Amino acid sequence: MKESIKGPKVENVAVAIVQSIVEGELSYYAYLLSTRDDIMEGIIIASTGYGENTQTGETIRTSTLRHTIEVLLPNEAAKIEPIMPEVFGLSNEYWVSFWVDGIMYDKRFVFPAESISERNMSLISPLGLQGVIIK
Repeated sequence: MKESIKGPKVENVAVAIVQSIVEGELSYYAYLLSTRDDIMEGIIIASTGYGENTQTGETIRTSTLRHTIEVLLPNEAAKIEPIMPEVFGLSNEYWVSFWVDGIMYDKRFVFPAESISERNMSLISPLGLQGVIIK
């Protein structure tokens, strides 16, 4: 039964957290990247952070933020949101839904806790910036 409601597999789409200098300050931003050959439309992105306080065992959850992007052309990137270093210790999830030729696609991209760090960064070539990418 579950197999019948699964949507098509999402390929050639990624989310990256990149660092850049804005007004002399180191800032971090989440981007949606497409290496698809087709046009993505009606894009909805829900982002949230979650984890556990290692000292108290208390569950931590950030607010869920929702973003929309009307169109993303082939081999294009779009800024989703700024992200604060204070939440890098949490798992950061980006749930991306979009339409291509009347078919809906969606995929969950999760940056595990502590994965957004200098040691994991590499050049994100479409953006020309250092960051961490989940495909």
